[in-house]
Amino acid sequence: MAITTEKLEMKSLPCVPLRGVVVFPQIPISIETTDKRWVHVCETASAGNTEVLFVTQKEMMPEDPAEKDLFRVGTAARIKQLIKLPDGTARILVDGTARMEITSFVFGTSGITAMGFVRFLNIDAAGGIHSEALLLNTVKSVEKMAHFLPKTSKELLMTVRGIKEPGLLADFIASNVLVKYTDKQAVLEEPNPVKRLELVNVLLESEEEILRTEQDIHAKVRQQIEQNQRSYYLREQLKIIQNELKGDNPLLFGDEEGEDGESLYDDDADELSEYSEKIRRCTEGAPAEVRQKMLKELKRLSKIPYGAAEGNVLRNYLDVTLEYPWTKKTKDRVDVKAARKVLDADHDGMEKVKERILEYLAVRQLNPDVRNQILCLVGPPGVGKTSIAASIARALNRKYVRVSLGGIRDEADIRGHRKTYIGAMPGRIVNAITEAGVNNPLILLDELDKLTRDTHGDPASALLEVLDAEQNKTFRDHFMELPIDLSDCMFIATANTLDTVPAPLLDRVEVIRLPSYTRAEKHAIATHHLIGKQCKRHGLNRRILRISDEALYDIIDFYTTEAGVRQLEREIASLCRKAAMKISDEGVKSCSVTRENLTSYLGKHKVKPEQIAAQNEVGVVNGLAYTEAGGDMLKIEVSVTPGNGHIELTGSLGDVMKESARTAITFVRSRTEQYGIDPDFYKNCDIHIHVPEGAVPKDGPSAGVTMTTALISELSGRAVRRDVAMTGEISLRGRVMAIGGLREKTMAAYKAGVKVICIPAENIPDLDDVAPVVMENITFYPCSHVDEVLAIALTEERPEQTCLSLIPEPLMTVSGTTGFPTASVGAEHK
Repeated sequence: MAITTEKLEMKSLPCVPLRGVVVFPQIPISIETTDKRWVHVCETASAGNTEVLFVTQKEMMPEDPAEKDLFRVGTAARIKQLIKLPDGTARILVDGTARMEITSFVFGTSGITAMGFVRFLNIDAAGGIHSEALLLNTVKSVEKMAHFLPKTSKELLMTVRGIKEPGLLADFIASNVLVKYTDKQAVLEEPNPVKRLELVNVLLESEEEILRTEQDIHAKVRQQIEQNQRSYYLREQLKIIQNELKGDNPLLFGDEEGEDGESLYDDDADELSEYSEKIRRCTEGAPAEVRQKMLKELKRLSKIPYGAAEGNVLRNYLDVTLEYPWTKKTKDRVDVKAARKVLDADHDGMEKVKERILEYLAVRQLNPDVRNQILCLVGPPGVGKTSIAASIARALNRKYVRVSLGGIRDEADIRGHRKTYIGAMPGRIVNAITEAGVNNPLILLDELDKLTRDTHGDPASALLEVLDAEQNKTFRDHFMELPIDLSDCMFIATANTLDTVPAPLLDRVEVIRLPSYTRAEKHAIATHHLIGKQCKRHGLNRRILRISDEALYDIIDFYTTEAGVRQLEREIASLCRKAAMKISDEGVKSCSVTRENLTSYLGKHKVKPEQIAAQNEVGVVNGLAYTEAGGDMLKIEVSVTPGNGHIELTGSLGDVMKESARTAITFVRSRTEQYGIDPDFYKNCDIHIHVPEGAVPKDGPSAGVTMTTALISELSGRAVRRDVAMTGEISLRGRVMAIGGLREKTMAAYKAGVKVICIPAENIPDLDDVAPVVMENITFYPCSHVDEVLAIALTEERPEQTCLSLIPEPLMTVSGTTGFPTASVGAEHK
């Protein structure tokens, strides 16, 4: 059809906004509104037989739309009828006359006025092939949609078939068939009748596809519902038939019966028979209570309708209990020599742990029924607590499983959740045994000291039963609700400190302390284990990368400060990466790391080891401390100045260390005459005690002897031997009391160059743990009283206080080097 004439007429009409409704020209439509403003506009237009512009809102929500909320194309219409209903609603019958393209809106107190162009098109009615084909296709599309819309009337289809004008047909279908008001507005905004009908065809195809998909989904859902109903009906019939047959011949259904003798095959026969067979196989040799509990839950499952939520809970419960290894276990290796070979191959040192495990094996040879041991390995990070547990499992020929306790704060993590809760699961102990596949694995309880607690309970309290050899034979997990025998499991716990472990829990374990590694032990571990491990990881071997013993000792001394070997392993890994770069980039065939070229691989030294002073000093004493990184030597300094008796303690000291300082001052006041000290020093002098490094927190009583010696040295003016170090707690009477960490402290003193160490006499038995190299190079003096320590440490020297040169010696560097003074400049300053 060809467009012959187009006429535009400028109009200004009162505007009525509509929500979700689109008015089309020549299509009568009934609309309802409760807004009195728009009812008044329609009444006025009806009384004066004038036109009103109906415009659709872009969104449904605004009750008072602004200009941006309204579409720019509406329909001019006349009011045919207006009826006010009793509930305040007005029903308005409107008849559209023409489309109107709006140029502007005017918002006033009386309402909205729209100005725009009304478009009139005169269409040639002769028709054309394209238009006729489009009309036929549109009618077919509407007829197809009628199959998906059961409420479509025959009058609607007859009207569609009778309309021969494309624009009117498009408007009629959009008004009566399309669902979305945005699609209707798109049709209204298209002025060309043929293009408008083409757009309607596209929208009809889309609507048809949506309806077809919706119908398919509905059919599938209905089919599923019908299938469930059919299955339920058949199962109910099967129950009745089985009950009738059972009365005649009970043997038809086998011998698997519940406690009251009823058949267990009341539900899905295949599933229940499979569960029943699994229960029979799994519980052979298990306690009778386990079998009875499983059969009871299976009977409950048989009575629950298919698809019920409780049925899934019971299936999950049966699956978990059937996976648990009720009767499976491994046979221990009780050969002491073979176990010793495995332990020695995996770890250097750790003699106490190895000896304890071998003792257990020796007893097991004599008494196979001996209970498993519950050990707790305590030591600083990186000393091999976790790895030695894996080696113990290998030596005993047991399965190994690790349970991390760090951050656990809920009792249910240990005992499990009640199975009625959503997402319920067994506790970590049961999961660990299930993961191992046997009921006698070695379970490592890692980071025992990191347990926390909150309102959900205390996991440490739940572990009391697990780690009690008298109680864990009948441990009950909340999820499984069955007695679980943990007496065949071997538990090994690890911790960095025992300070945060509850006393009842600590009472149930045998504590074995792992000391920090000595320099020689670190060298042996690196040589036998770490270098080969890192070379393999980086694609190297010991022929391609060679590290001399001197270089390895320098890595230990100048690049690591730790009790274990983790940082040492990282430095060795860094060497391997540098060697791999040289081989790949520079084409070298091998790399040899020596003391001379070590800095080219790892950079400058990261650690400056503590060393004894170059000469004897007054008021400065070498103290010994024990930290998580091992032993350390601390120089305690005392300075006395004229004042009014003020005591200053610096160096991030803890409360216990501050109390030790005050105890030392009180003791010194009782010995003023013996050591030639002014009896009124505590009144006339200010005392400042400082313990470098100031940023590192320090605490503990073992510095009492050191502080006392430094105080008497400063107050008497007598120097302290630079090669003497000491440790020990002091009492008010001057008695030297025992301390801990002697092995680590003496190793730190040896590395610093100390020749003499004063220790408490009560610590003489602990000298057996001191490294042999330390015993060979250091002289130990066991002391019971501070006077004995002072007799060894103090000299008769009374050096005068001297002022050091304010200008240090310059760096002698090559002339012209950037960033340093040249030799000539240094000479002028000198």
